[in-house]
Amino acid sequence: MQFYYGQQMPLRILDEAEFWKHQEEEHTVVIRELVAGLEQPFVEALQKWEEALSATHQQIVRYIESVVRAGAYVPNELYQQVLHLVSFCLQQSLAFIQLCQQLKTDSAAVRQNKTANVVLNHIIRESEYFVGIAQVLLYRKQDAYSR
Repeated sequence: MQFYYGQQMPLRILDEAEFWKHQEEEHTVVIRELVAGLEQPFVEALQKWEEALSATHQQIVRYIESVVRAGAYVPNELYQQVLHLVSFCLQQSLAFIQLCQQLKTDSAAVRQNKTANVVLNHIIRESEYFVGIAQVLLYRKQDAYSR
């Protein structure tokens, strides 16, 4: 992601978060559909994650609408709320990555399915990509405030 968006930066990061939260939400379905015989606790965990990621996705869409309505100038309070949401999204992605790692190590059904392992590695990399974007944005803002 490029960082020359200026006043549109909050919209750009929300756009990125909206895309990746939707991806993670879809990934919960992909995993459930791909892994025949997936243990029930993991099926239930993935269903809960699907709901949580959907709720986050919807919240991001609401913030996108707010930032768009703000026009050329995004009030500082709204910008801070966006940063807080991005921080939440980052933590949520880290937790989702942990679940995917747990699936790889603790699920016999996943361990026996080479395709599932490849797909889980891909899902993890995609979530890590978003984590990297979110970290850069958040750490840049922290550096700007500490100067």
